[in-house]
Amino acid sequence: MPSVPFASRAAARILHLLPRGRITRALGSFTEARIPGPVLRPILALYARAYDVALHEAVVPPGGYRTFNEFFTRQLRDGVHRIDADPAVVGTPAAGRLDAAGPIDAGRRFTVKGHAYDAAALLDDAEAARAYEGGEYFIVYLSPRDYHRVHSPVAGTVRRIRHVAGDLFPVNEMGVRMAPGLFARNERVVVHLDTAVGPAAVVFVGAFVVGGITLTVDAPPRPALGGEATERRFAASEGPVLAKGEELGAFQLGSTVVVLLGATAARRWEAAATTPTVVRVGDAVLRATAAAEA
Repeated sequence: MPSVPFASRAAARILHLLPRGRITRALGSFTEARIPGPVLRPILALYARAYDVALHEAVVPPGGYRTFNEFFTRQLRDGVHRIDADPAVVGTPAAGRLDAAGPIDAGRRFTVKGHAYDAAALLDDAEAARAYEGGEYFIVYLSPRDYHRVHSPVAGTVRRIRHVAGDLFPVNEMGVRMAPGLFARNERVVVHLDTAVGPAAVVFVGAFVVGGITLTVDAPPRPALGGEATERRFAASEGPVLAKGEELGAFQLGSTVVVLLGATAARRWEAAATTPTVVRVGDAVLRATAAAEA
């Protein structure tokens, strides 16, 4: 195994010592603060140039953005998203980089960049994880330049939402190297869906300096730092029904979304995209095919 450079070891040590949760929540409060337009506009313009943000795609509110968070969670103009209407196609829930995709084995495990993950640990629920044995997963990383809203990858009904308290390591390449298994260690919000192609879980993974995760549906309260997970369940007739591509939530700054899809005897999954690749909301990642066609 190659040795880890001294600078990387030092950076990892500093990162582990930082009060990541308190820093992140403080930044979240700051991004919600009203800032005078003459001060905020040049800062946002500098940010947009530094990260190559596609401002021409954004909907700018009358009078301009009033807070950093309004900019981070900006809406996009009609027509920017191109949602594949085929109900058998699973699209990307976010714009960013499709980092990894592949099968979930019979032990509910999958591998991301050499690191093994257990669906039970990711979902914080061993019983729910059974639905994904033999299924598929994929991961989309949202950088600071990307659109920060998240959409439903398939049409479906929300059955459960679980907000898991966790750490807040960066989810970039550095974080993946320094904190193995971080997607199952970081704070996350898990949205369980019943869909025409089987069970699906959309996992919002929190990160260092990501101020918060918000949902458009009725979500449980955010747990206290280090506290117990919170959960909201919906009765069969009460779960919010989402159209494919309908907005589901947003990050205050970039982060990562993990999607798990279950296996059924009647269907198999085939890849519709390669990794890594840049994606827009709604781009096809997987297609459900009748097992008899295999």
